[in-house]
Amino acid sequence: MKQLFRTKSIDALVAASLEPDKRLERTLGAWSLMALGIGAVIGSGIFILTGTAAAGEVRTYHSLMNVPLMDLILRGGDSTFTIGRPGAGPGVSLSFLLTALACGFAALCYAEMACAIPVAGSAYTYAYATLGELTAWMIGWNLILEYAVSNMAVAVGFSAHVKHIIEGVTGFALPRELTEPAIVGGEFSGAWFNLPGFLIVMLLTWLLVYGLKESARANDIMVIVKILAILVFVFGAAAAVKTENWKPFLPNGMTGVLTGAAIVFFTYIGFDSVSTAAEECKNPQRDLPVGILGTLVVCGALYIAVALVLTGIADWRTLNNAAPVVGALKSLNMNTLWKWVDIGALGGMVSSLLVFQYGQARIWFAMSRDGLLPRLFSRLHPQHRTPHVSTWIAGLAVGLPSGVWDVGTFADLSSIGTLFAFMVVSLGVLIIRRVHPERRGSFRVPLGPLFPLISVASCLILMLALPLETWMRFVFWSIAGLAIYFIFGKKHSELGKA
Repeated sequence: MKQLFRTKSIDALVAASLEPDKRLERTLGAWSLMALGIGAVIGSGIFILTGTAAAGEVRTYHSLMNVPLMDLILRGGDSTFTIGRPGAGPGVSLSFLLTALACGFAALCYAEMACAIPVAGSAYTYAYATLGELTAWMIGWNLILEYAVSNMAVAVGFSAHVKHIIEGVTGFALPRELTEPAIVGGEFSGAWFNLPGFLIVMLLTWLLVYGLKESARANDIMVIVKILAILVFVFGAAAAVKTENWKPFLPNGMTGVLTGAAIVFFTYIGFDSVSTAAEECKNPQRDLPVGILGTLVVCGALYIAVALVLTGIADWRTLNNAAPVVGALKSLNMNTLWKWVDIGALGGMVSSLLVFQYGQARIWFAMSRDGLLPRLFSRLHPQHRTPHVSTWIAGLAVGLPSGVWDVGTFADLSSIGTLFAFMVVSLGVLIIRRVHPERRGSFRVPLGPLFPLISVASCLILMLALPLETWMRFVFWSIAGLAIYFIFGKKHSELGKA
């Protein structure tokens, strides 16, 4: 048991990051870190889930596997579940605010840990220093799943979005054989390969190998385009707002607001990717807290603004559809604005792909440097000083499946992996303060253990809102990870050798 939960000292983690053949270049400042976070957090979901949370939804589950675990526990094992989720109405803006506050507890914990341990690897590295090797391995293994599955789903969505834009602008119909996944819902769709999704992942992979500075510049441009598109919608559609659409502001009371908060929570996932850049940050003690917390503040403000305008230009009861923002603008004949929304959604997808591919490669790099994965993954390009092998392997691991499968049904796996990481990082704050009080960084979570404990409780509650099927897949993936650890990782661990 001592071997399984042996911890790696923070000094050893920092020393490993300074080895000449494993040292990453420090090129990122506070703005670049914040842009990485915004690029990861704001995707096309801002234009979709806002409407779902406002209008609410009714779901009928014919399989117990798809029922949220909390409902299964509370209601027993009925053969059919019909679960209504009341909409927040115009009060969806409060849902976004509450969710930002809930995520803020985890963000505070990430900021403190990033300052105390300014090393690549994010939650994996923090767990290695506080909760031991086996826990760190499981966190890293699930972070790989989080980033990979998220990007597979985004790549599939990117392909559909590109097809829609090209066909809408030029009138030229792209062949579905090369623009859709070959397998949808476990059955062959008649398509051959989702080529646009594969190509965008490969292009971004090449950019990440070429250099982090260049990748960050490209992400900065996409983030600016994305923010401009959101602001064009907010200020352009503001003239069409009818205040009567905001009455009543809370049609389903606080129940609707809380339900809406659960729906939009997952639009905030991604701010943790900022911490994967700790080792490539010029001034970690100053810039990491700014990047992590600044991401949450900016994204929260943009989400709330979109929610207020959207529910002001359309009746909230009409917004439960696949494209609520575009639909509302089309109904008002605001054709220029909805095209800007499409551009913003496209930029959101590309920047999300870029940041998550970056984060995934850095996780693999950190685990390889510790000996838990083959040394191949921690090789640096002799010229660009980027982990080129792990970046290309991560690119293929996402690009190829996104060309074959429609992985939308696996999206919840990303959520459960993220919440698990949030919970571990929050516990890590409590442990590092007690075990390593000398590692006091420039930032500390206020109110002692209260905020980290609130973060842990919030994560557990949200994990219970995920379906039983997701929990089972999470368990199977974890068992596979344990097998790899005992076959390879435990034997080759640098800490074990020491």
